[in-house]
Amino acid sequence: MEMTECINFLLTQAQQKVFKYLKSELDPFNVTPVQYGVLQCLWDEGSQTPKQIGNVLSLDGSTITGILDRLESKALIMRNIGIEDRRTFKVELTKKGSNLREPIGKIIEEVNIEVLKQFSSEEQNQLKEILKRI
Repeated sequence: MEMTECINFLLTQAQQKVFKYLKSELDPFNVTPVQYGVLQCLWDEGSQTPKQIGNVLSLDGSTITGILDRLESKALIMRNIGIEDRRTFKVELTKKGSNLREPIGKIIEEVNIEVLKQFSSEEQNQLKEILKRI
């Protein structure tokens, strides 16, 4: 099989192009695409454990820890020890992190529109459904 026909190659190429574009659009906010994913989890669901966030984003514990460390150093999140169980903690947004929801949300919408504009509405829906099935 030609490498350019391999599904892994095609998905990786597409993901890298979208990632690079999204990264450049998020740079003014000093947030990376993966950090955006964590913020979106918190914007959508409120405070969560690192494990809950990792499950949504399909990231392992050590990866989530590093992302949380960087977000905390930017004062976008804080970690609060659990009241019932002091061995656990929840991740919560700071005011600064909460305030990024609207401007970053606009960026995400714009990036999606730009990336998908080459497809008809029907093709966009088909692409999303196919990717979900994979």
